[in-house]
Amino acid sequence: MSILEMKVPSPGESITEVEIATWLVKDGDYVEKDQAIAEVDSDKATLELPAEASGIITLKAEEGDAVAVGQVVCLIDTSAAKPSGSAPAAEAPKAEVKEEAPKAAPAPAAATYATGSASPAAKKILDEKNIDAATIQGTGKDGRVTKEDAINAVPSMGTPTGGPRGTERKKMSMLRRKVAERLVEAKNTTAMLTTFNEVNLTAVNKLRNEYKDAFKAKHGVGLGYMSFFTKAVTRALQLYPDVNSMIDGQEQIKFDFADISVAVSGPKGLMVPVVRNAELLSFRGVEADIKRLATRARDGQITVDEMTGGTFTITNGGVFGSMLSTPIINPPQSGILGMHNIIERPVAVNGQVVIAPMMYIALSYDHRIIDGRESVGFLVAVKEALENPAELLLNNDPKRAFEL
Repeated sequence: MSILEMKVPSPGESITEVEIATWLVKDGDYVEKDQAIAEVDSDKATLELPAEASGIITLKAEEGDAVAVGQVVCLIDTSAAKPSGSAPAAEAPKAEVKEEAPKAAPAPAAATYATGSASPAAKKILDEKNIDAATIQGTGKDGRVTKEDAINAVPSMGTPTGGPRGTERKKMSMLRRKVAERLVEAKNTTAMLTTFNEVNLTAVNKLRNEYKDAFKAKHGVGLGYMSFFTKAVTRALQLYPDVNSMIDGQEQIKFDFADISVAVSGPKGLMVPVVRNAELLSFRGVEADIKRLATRARDGQITVDEMTGGTFTITNGGVFGSMLSTPIINPPQSGILGMHNIIERPVAVNGQVVIAPMMYIALSYDHRIIDGRESVGFLVAVKEALENPAELLLNNDPKRAFEL
């Protein structure tokens, strides 16, 4: 017999333990080399654990167990032959059923004309309480509702009764627990403030409507709002570099590049993969990278490295219908931009009231290193770029910017 001990590999720097989220095989199963046998949660992502060899597997950890990096989680008997097939389970013998004489059901209580009816005094009280006598279980003769029954009756006030009242308790995943810790940490350790503005997306919509079909046909990805917002953000970060910085002890670290974290919803919760050097990417590059990262997050294939090292975050609550929110900073970053849903509203444009596609935008920032001037200026710069994208984002040459 040849036994292989499978140990937990290191999913990334500084990660010392993971949690067995789900076993994808059962104890005693035959597994093939490189077959996914488990999903493990780190504090950053959910990763698949592939079998290192073929053979019969013996599990050494339970779902929900926290296991250290390097700990043995299963054994694989590599000398075991692959089973050719399993025989169908033998049918269990049927137990002999003996017929029993039917039991007589108890006779229901006889109802009379008095059942559920109220005495005159009881009726007056129930009318004052707006209670139907038929809903009262009478204690008088033959079920009659007495005056005492009426006095003791309590109006339901429309409160539903008799419905399901079950509860469910389950352990949060390691990723979900880490997200919770980071959110609390951000609230407790940063001087977080939020400033708001609104954007008229008429110009962006006009460009998208004009070029989206050709863009999709040539590049295989859609021309969405995220590329416009990402490019507007990278431009604003260059104008206001304090927003593209973070605190390390008593020092401020500024970056001359923009690694943009994009919040996406995955099967295990919120994830923030990073678009590297977004300031250097074209619109096609931004759209392609966001699509790639979002797909990997949705399919549970995102890696720790792909979610580490962002300098600024963009989150889009508008896809879920959010009209306005105050996003929480993604530490150790110092700023996060919140996008929201687009609503057609009447607005004043050049002295005229017009209907325009409007979006509220929010910037949450760490006031310890970002002052009001920088925060407001940054958000205004984002607004200006989105309301005049042809000049400020496309250099007045949309076809070239979109690589058409």
